Amino acid sequence: MPLRRSTSSARSDSSDVDVEGIDSELAKLQRMFRLKEVVHQEFTTKEKQKIRRQEKTIQALQKEQEELLKNLSVSESRRNQARDQGSRAKLHFLLEQKGELDGQLAEEKQAIANLEQEIKILEKKLSQQRKHGRVSSGTTQKNAGTHVKVMENRLDRAVTRFNSQLSKNGNMREEIEILRIEKSRFEQLYKRLEKELLQTRKEIGSVIDDSSAAYDARDEAQTKMLQLREKAEKDLNQHTAEIKELQRVIDHDRKLKEFMGAKTQERAISEEVLNARRKKEKDELERKKRDPTEETTETYERAFQQIQAVTGEDNLDILVTRFIEVEDRNFALFNFVNEQNNKIERLMEHIAEINKEIEEFQAQGVRLDKEHEAILRSIEHKQEEAVQQADGYQQQLKGVMKILDQLKPGIDSLFKKINCDCSVLDEMLGSSSSIRETNIMQYLGLIEQKTNELLATQSFLDSKNYDKPYDPQETARLLLGPLTDMPPTVLQIKPPTTGEDHDSDIEFPSAEEEERPLTHTELRERIMKGVLKKEQKATRKSNSNETGTVKMAATTKK
Repeated sequence: MPLRRSTSSARSDSSDVDVEGIDSELAKLQRMFRLKEVVHQEFTTKEKQKIRRQEKTIQALQKEQEELLKNLSVSESRRNQARDQGSRAKLHFLLEQKGELDGQLAEEKQAIANLEQEIKILEKKLSQQRKHGRVSSGTTQKNAGTHVKVMENRLDRAVTRFNSQLSKNGNMREEIEILRIEKSRFEQLYKRLEKELLQTRKEIGSVIDDSSAAYDARDEAQTKMLQLREKAEKDLNQHTAEIKELQRVIDHDRKLKEFMGAKTQERAISEEVLNARRKKEKDELERKKRDPTEETTETYERAFQQIQAVTGEDNLDILVTRFIEVEDRNFALFNFVNEQNNKIERLMEHIAEINKEIEEFQAQGVRLDKEHEAILRSIEHKQEEAVQQADGYQQQLKGVMKILDQLKPGIDSLFKKINCDCSVLDEMLGSSSSIRETNIMQYLGLIEQKTNELLATQSFLDSKNYDKPYDPQETARLLLGPLTDMPPTVLQIKPPTTGEDHDSDIEFPSAEEEERPLTHTELRERIMKGVLKKEQKATRKSNSNETGTVKMAATTKK
């Protein structure tokens, strides 16, 4: 009896210890699970923020791509290319025509000089004849009149050629002005494309930095995911081992209980088997004589005696209480095992979800890497195209500058040959001024002024010839050029001025600043100011030209 009591108490103590160990392990697993959930939430938040930043970067790059495509389509349009080709052909034609006109101008200047010399000789002869009161004979007067008519015809042809040359010079001046405006606009476009190229390179650098940071973050995330996966596998293996150990302990306790119960029953049966049989035979005989109620009571008493013999406890209440406690403990253990199994299943499902999310993040990282590579390739391709386009524009700029450089010596030579007055240019541009893109129109204005003075001189010389009748139309033709061969706008002889192409508000550089070469930024600012002023005054100039043309036509009709 005492041996059985000690065995049952030891078994209950061991079960209590196992329950406490299981509770501690369960609390430990729950803490680890909460820590994993916190780490997973932080990792998910960081990855979502990175993905949002990358999406914003991609959207900005797409907008920049659309703007670059628009600029490229505008710059590569057929209209701009055709206009550039037309301008190039015009410049070549004007250069060839300029050489021819220089030769013709030299010939005309020589002819005018000869005519002036002959006119001076004739005037001197006429003055001598008038002073001495001598009148030549009819033959001499006839020869002199014929000679004067011949000279007048030659002078008329020379003046006609000179007027045509003057009109051509005016056309060349307009074309040069147009080329200057196109050059300034081309420089603006080139500067803008260069700025866009620099901005594109900066964006490429930032995208590369972001991609490197994304790669590093991806590697770090993959490392963390591997660590979490390994830790989860270790925890799962440990938890599975603990569950198996608990199951083994429970099975061992159950088998031990069954074994002890079987041994106790065998021992009770071996000691009382003979007495039981004898009693059974007697009881059967007596049972037949008794009523059923007494038989049931005896059966319960006999069962109680057997339980008392097995457990060694005489009190029936204590036996019932102990039996209920054991059953409650077994039921609690059974419920605990079921709860642990349910928790294991939930943990397995959560681990499967985490693995699935890890695979999704990996697939998303691969997709983002491919998208970043495609964007980088596209940006590099656009950068190469922009560089090629910038090189092409640079070559065109060099061609235009070369043409202007070829025009400058010719204009300088013509300026010096016709002995133009440099005082105005010296006052405005400085004593050491030379022909540049900014003052080429001032030189052409002085050349036009000089030609108008030569025409006025020729008209004055013709008016002093008293032998020739005064013709107002002929005088107007000498001053204004032929009315039929020139467009109406050429009839208006504008008073030449060196400030025609520049507004008075523009500040001209000093002589010291003019001597040094201008930087690209200074040259661009000065050209932009001039172009803006010209565009603002274009309407007013056109209106004034129309008014002058109407007035000149009215004068001619009178």
